[in-house]
Amino acid sequence: MTSPPTLPKSRQRLILAVLVFSQLLVWLDNTILGTAFETLADPSKGLGATPGQLQWAVGSYTLVFATLMFTAGALGDRFGHRTVLATGMVVFGGSSIWAAYAGSAGQLIAARAAMGVGSALIMPATMAILTWTFTGQARATALGFFSASSGLGLAAGPVLAGLLLDSFWWGSVFLVNVPVVVLGLIGIATLVPNFRSPRRRRLDPAGLILSTTGLASLAYGLIRAGQLASWTPASVWAPIVTGLVLLAAFILVELRFPEPSFDPRLLAQRRFSGGNFALAALFFAMTGSGFYAAFYLQGARGFSPLAAGLAATPAALGVMLGAPLATRLVRRWSVRSVSSISLAVAGLAMGTFGLFGLHTPIIWNELLVFVQGLTIGMVIAPVTATVLGTLSLERAGAGSAVTNTVRQTGSVLGIAFLGTIMSIVYRRGIDGTLTGAPEPVRQQARVSAEVARHVAITTHWPGLSTAADQAFIHAMHVACMWTMGTALLGALALLIAFRPERSAAPAPEPVSIPEPATRLRDETGVKH
Repeated sequence: MTSPPTLPKSRQRLILAVLVFSQLLVWLDNTILGTAFETLADPSKGLGATPGQLQWAVGSYTLVFATLMFTAGALGDRFGHRTVLATGMVVFGGSSIWAAYAGSAGQLIAARAAMGVGSALIMPATMAILTWTFTGQARATALGFFSASSGLGLAAGPVLAGLLLDSFWWGSVFLVNVPVVVLGLIGIATLVPNFRSPRRRRLDPAGLILSTTGLASLAYGLIRAGQLASWTPASVWAPIVTGLVLLAAFILVELRFPEPSFDPRLLAQRRFSGGNFALAALFFAMTGSGFYAAFYLQGARGFSPLAAGLAATPAALGVMLGAPLATRLVRRWSVRSVSSISLAVAGLAMGTFGLFGLHTPIIWNELLVFVQGLTIGMVIAPVTATVLGTLSLERAGAGSAVTNTVRQTGSVLGIAFLGTIMSIVYRRGIDGTLTGAPEPVRQQARVSAEVARHVAITTHWPGLSTAADQAFIHAMHVACMWTMGTALLGALALLIAFRPERSAAPAPEPVSIPEPATRLRDETGVKH
C-alpha cells in the first residue's frame, strides 16, 4: 500500500493559494452577474434583457458547467489536472472578453455558455489537485479554507460590480476576470504539479450529449412556462418530459459501463447521495434567492449598483466565518447535527424575506443575509468533506465532478424554476392593474417590473411603476416560500443520510477524507 508523497508544507500552502485564486473566478462571476441584472434589464443602460433572457444568461453558464464537469474530471485524469486547469482559465478569460462586448442578449447568453466551459474545466481540476496535494486531517483543513475563501469572491464580486457599473458600461463587469486569469496562469505554471490518475478513464461523448440535451430541454421548458405564464402549452410540458426522458437515458447509459465518467453507482451510497441531494437543494435555493434579491434591492428599492453590492457583503462575511466555525463545531458535535441545523436555519432565513416590503428597514435585510451566509458556510464545507470522504483518491477527478455536477444542476433548476414562478406570479399580479391601458403598454408591462418602470417614465404614468413594484413584491414572497421549503427538505435529507450506522456506537463524524491506497504519477509519468 503506497501513499502519495508529501510535498513540503511551504509548497502545499502556495499551491492552495493558487487554487483559491483560480476558483475565485467562479465566485466572482456568479456574484458580479447578479449585481448587473438590473442594468442588463434596463432598455437604455443595458441590453433590455427580459427575465427569460436573464434566466438563460445564468442558465446557459450553469448548464454547461454542470454537464461538462464529469468529462473535465476524466480529462484531468488522462492529461493531468494542471493542464485542464490552465486550459479552463484561458477559455474563461477569452469568453469574459466576448461577454463584455456582447451586442445583444443572445450574444451574452452564448458568451456565458463559453464561460461555463471554462468553469467546468477549472472546478474539478482545483478539487482534484487539492485532494492530491494534502493528506489526512490537513486535507480537511485545506478543504475548509478552500470553501471559506469563496466568501472572498462573494464579497468582492458585488462591490466590484457596483463600482464598475456606477462608473463604466455594463460590459466592464466581465473584464475584471482578465487580470485574475493572467495572475492565476502564472501561479499554475510555476507551482502546481501536473497530477493525474494512474488509471485513465475513458471519455464519454454519449453521456455528455444526453446529459446536456436533457438538462437543456428541462430548463427550456421551465423557462418557457415563465414566458407564457402557463404550464399547459405543449411548448412547455413537451420539453420538460423530453428532458426527463433524456436524463433517464443518460443514467442508463452510464450504468452500462464499469467505470463511467459520471458514476450513478456512487449515489447508491447513503451518505454520498444524501449529502449531494442536500447540496443540490441548497444551491437551488441559493441561486433562486439571489435572482430575485438583486431585483429587490436595485429595482423595487431603488438602490444604486454600488449600494446593492455593499448590502450583499454581510452574506459574504457570513460564508467566510461559517466554514471555519463548522470545522470547530463538528469536532464537538457531529456533521449531521451541525449541517442539518445550519441548513434548516438558512432555509428559515430565506423564508423570512417573504415578510419584506418596499419600506422594510434595510438593517433587517443585512441581518438576515448575514445569518443566511453564515449557515450556508457551515453546510458546504463539512458536507462536501464528508461526501468526498467516501471516494478513493484515484477517483478524485470523477468523484468531485459528480458532486459539482449535482450542485450546479441544482443551480440550473433553481434559476429556471424559481425565475419562472416569479414571472408567472408577477404577470398575474400586474394584469389586474392594466385595465384600460393601451395594448403596447400592456404588452411591455407584462414582460417584467423593470420594463414596466421604464414604460411608466416614458408614458408619464407613475401609477404603473407602483403597480409593478407591488406585483414584484408579491412574486418575491411566493418564491421565498419555495426556497425555504427546498432548503428545509435538504436539511431533512442530511438528518436521514448522515445518521450513525446501527452497528456502531454514535460518535462525532470525521470531516477528514480517508487516505486510499493508490500511486501517484506526475507529468513525467514516473510513479512515486
